[in-house]
Amino acid sequence: MWNSIEQAIAEATGNPFQIVDRSTVSGGCINDAQRLDGADSSFFVKTNDPSFLPLFEAEAEALREIAQTKTIRVPEPICHGMAGSDRSFLALEFVQTGPESAASQRELGESLARLHKTKKEFFGWKRDNAIGSTHQPNDRGDDWATFYRDHRLGFQFDLAARKGKSFQGAEELLERVPELLAGHEVFPSILHGDLWGGNASTDSKGMPFVFDPATYYGDRETDLAFTEMFGGFSTDFGKAYENTFPLDVGYPRRKILYNLYHLLNHFNIFGGGYASSAQASMEELLH
Repeated sequence: MWNSIEQAIAEATGNPFQIVDRSTVSGGCINDAQRLDGADSSFFVKTNDPSFLPLFEAEAEALREIAQTKTIRVPEPICHGMAGSDRSFLALEFVQTGPESAASQRELGESLARLHKTKKEFFGWKRDNAIGSTHQPNDRGDDWATFYRDHRLGFQFDLAARKGKSFQGAEELLERVPELLAGHEVFPSILHGDLWGGNASTDSKGMPFVFDPATYYGDRETDLAFTEMFGGFSTDFGKAYENTFPLDVGYPRRKILYNLYHLLNHFNIFGGGYASSAQASMEELLH
C-alpha cells in the first residue's frame, strides 16, 4: 500500500518521494491517519476502505474551494486514490502545529468571518459529502429553511427512525422550521461545515488553519453555532468574528436549532446520551 502512495505523491508533486519514517497521528476515529516523512518533505495521509474514496474526493474538493477564497488557511490536498485494491487514501500537506494564542484565536475569528462573506448562488453544494461518517445530502435549493428542514434535520430524523429511535415532537419541529427562521435574512456562505475545536489548530508560525471540512453553502450561523457546542474557541475568537461580520438578532435561539443537527448526527453515530440532549433542545425550541 505505501509504495502506491509514495508513487502517487511523487507523480502529484513532480518530485521523488520515499518514506523514511511513518508515524500514527491521533485525533480522529473514522480514518487511519499517518504522517509520512521523506528526506525533505512530509505529508499527512488518511486511509480507509474503498467505499471512502468519494468522501476523500469531496474533502479534497472542499479544501481547494476554501483555499481559493484566500481567507483562511487549509492543508493543501496533494492526491487521492486507491492504494492497491482494498484501501483508499487522501494525501495532504503536513502542517506543523504550534501553540495557540489570543492573537491566533482573533485571526481565526476574522478569517472565518471573511470566508463566510463569500456569497454563492444556491444552498447545498456541488456534490454530497459526509458529516463525520454520516452521509450529508447537499441537493441544491433556493430556500434556506426548506434546505435545512429537509436535508439536515429531516434526514437525521429519518436515520434515527431506521435505528428504531423516534423523537417526540419531530414532525412539529420540522413544520415549524420556517417559523423559527422567519425574519432571518440568509445568503449562501461557504461553510466549513464541521467546525468543532478538533478541526482547527495553529501552525508553527502562530497562524490558524482548519481542516476536515464538511463543506456546503448555507447559513454562516451554523458554523458559529457548532464552535460553541463542544468549546475549544476562546472569547477572542468570538469577538473578532463579531467585529468583522456581526451576527443577526436572534442568533442565540437559532444556535439551538442549528446544533440540533449535530446532536442528532452524534446520536446516529455514537448513540448514548446525545438522544436526551437532542430531545431537550427540541423541547426548548417548541415551547
